[in-house]
Amino acid sequence: MRVTRRMAGLAVAATAATSWLTVANPAQAQSPTGVTHATLHSCPAPVAGSASCHAVVRTDTTPLRGGVTPHATPSGYGPADLQSAYQLPSATAGAGQTIAIVDAFDDPTAESDLAVYRSQYGLSPCTTANGCFRKVDQNGGTTYPRKDGGWAQEISLDLDMASAICPNCKILLVEAKTNSFANLGAAENTAARLGANVISNSYGGSDASDATYGSYFNHPGVAITVSSGDAGYGVEYPASSHYVTAVGGTSLTRSTSTRGWTEKVWNGAGSGCSAYNTALTGQATVGTGCAKRAVADVSAVADPNTGVAVYDSTAYQGLSGWLVFGGTSVAAPVIAGVYGLAGNAASIDNNYPYSHAGSLFDVTAGSNGTCPTSQWCTARTGWDGPSGLGTPNGVGAF
Repeated sequence: MRVTRRMAGLAVAATAATSWLTVANPAQAQSPTGVTHATLHSCPAPVAGSASCHAVVRTDTTPLRGGVTPHATPSGYGPADLQSAYQLPSATAGAGQTIAIVDAFDDPTAESDLAVYRSQYGLSPCTTANGCFRKVDQNGGTTYPRKDGGWAQEISLDLDMASAICPNCKILLVEAKTNSFANLGAAENTAARLGANVISNSYGGSDASDATYGSYFNHPGVAITVSSGDAGYGVEYPASSHYVTAVGGTSLTRSTSTRGWTEKVWNGAGSGCSAYNTALTGQATVGTGCAKRAVADVSAVADPNTGVAVYDSTAYQGLSGWLVFGGTSVAAPVIAGVYGLAGNAASIDNNYPYSHAGSLFDVTAGSNGTCPTSQWCTARTGWDGPSGLGTPNGVGAF
């Protein structure tokens, strides 16, 4: 029996010490490389009115410890791999842009861990001292919330992926007091108020109405990305909000093609139709089959079997150092970074990819489950639920 976060009413105790079970979990299945890796969810399932982070960490690697390890390459994809896979101008674009990372609870070593990641891969320092990095609480101050190891892993993942894609962007980390939608929403408003061009959100809970929470995500002129979920077919909020770019997930592997990479749907990626929120106008032209808002819009790598390298020193769940992560928590900050590279957020909205789908790699293989209408869970030419319109081919769709 698959364990998912969409349990009845999502009334599952959310304690920082308990991680989701991963027996028969999508993160452990259908490895495109033929090797299935053991994983854990970084965060527990949410109670009603709250969200869980979407980070999935592999537990079968031997982490490199002690920061930068000369002559040793961390497992998992690094910045050069992701930039190559998505044909990105990361070396030359992104100056003047600020990517905000909104997460819950405190990661006290966020800045120092980020420094290790960037140094390992030859990226320029991004620190408080040089004005590149800033960390605030949900009100914009420095009264940080309590530490939580699972969300600290999520924060490290998000900071590293934003850096990998847009190393010239500034980074604003906004830490919500708890993982309630009210506190995460307050942090979202603070990120917009403090001048972020792009806001990345790697969390979700049960599908909900914009009438209840939409004011937190309605920030015209700011590109807001949200991960679609890690439990396969089914919709989560805020990915289902009318005001955001919902980001699905793929498995990314090297190939002998001209591109040098190939992708298929990751079977853990969330998808489907919101029961509450208005469809994007751009979705009317792509045949989603949803009466209301369809998820996802675009996608990027999310499969932990083809995961990314992340540095986190938290020592949570017995894991620290260089780790390999997946989950749509990877994809959301990757797409946020692409928005940062494009630099167009002030003049576009989340319909923009629908009129520029020619600048995306179409994902046409794979599935995330069974569903009433095939395109909600199975890849096809054009839009489908798990991968949306596809993955970045440069920045033209953003």
